[in-house]
Amino acid sequence: MCGPAGSGKSTYARGLEAQGLTRLSFDVEMWRRGITDVPLPLALRDEIEAGLRARLLELVAQRRDVVLDFSFWSRQMRDDYRQLLKPTGVIPETIYLATGRAEVLSRLRNRKGQHSDDYVVPDDLAAQYYDGFQIPTAEEGPLTVIGDADQT
Repeated sequence: MCGPAGSGKSTYARGLEAQGLTRLSFDVEMWRRGITDVPLPLALRDEIEAGLRARLLELVAQRRDVVLDFSFWSRQMRDDYRQLLKPTGVIPETIYLATGRAEVLSRLRNRKGQHSDDYVVPDDLAAQYYDGFQIPTAEEGPLTVIGDADQT
């Protein structure tokens, strides 16, 4: 999954999970640990990511299908995960949720912090997340765009 906070990634990923994929999510792991505020301190973010990366490799070794419910906001992060998976022979598909800025900011404004997919993101941080997001391209590898890419 790929898209800024509020783009609909978790909703889409839960649909894939219902079809039998295993969903790995920063937000679910944060919530499980009792973390209810964003952004994460870097050291904690790195710790959570290390655990998710290890779990991903375990699942791939078991030949399980996985959806990574991360924002993958930068091409560098997407490339890092491609490199992580390269020795396994897996070529990941990027599913980009192309959701317009106004819709994303509205969704985030309406969050209540009641569950792992409902983190409250302050308006200024939400805008930074959206504006700093690097839209994926087909040059990176297999890409499916959900929504209207022209809205972004």
